[in-house]
Amino acid sequence: MKPQKLGNKQWVIPGGHIPFGSNGKEPEFTSHDRLNILNTSGKEANIELTIYYSDRDPDGPYPICVEAQRVKEVRFNDLIDPLAIPLDTPFACVLQASVPVVVQFTRQDTRQIANAITTMMAFPVV
Repeated sequence: MKPQKLGNKQWVIPGGHIPFGSNGKEPEFTSHDRLNILNTSGKEANIELTIYYSDRDPDGPYPICVEAQRVKEVRFNDLIDPLAIPLDTPFACVLQASVPVVVQFTRQDTRQIANAITTMMAFPVV
């Protein structure tokens, strides 16, 4: 398929919050916030995430690479360098990409036996 430039280079997720606690088998039932990043272009997407908090300076950048014409899933729980994102703490995220990408945000909350999943498109900055 011919490469396309779909999406934007900058995205914002204002409502991050990795739930503390989980029920069920790990890692599939570990509570988490997650990004799904789609790169339809013919070039590798070099991405930097910056994490913002209500009570301290931002953390980052967290580098992510998405190959050309691929999708990548990234759990915020797995972002540990330069610092691990704390659980049960509100945060926001700004994503800056080298090529246009499409970004979806998902939260899986398994603190209760009745699991909950929420998903939404990130806010594209134009």
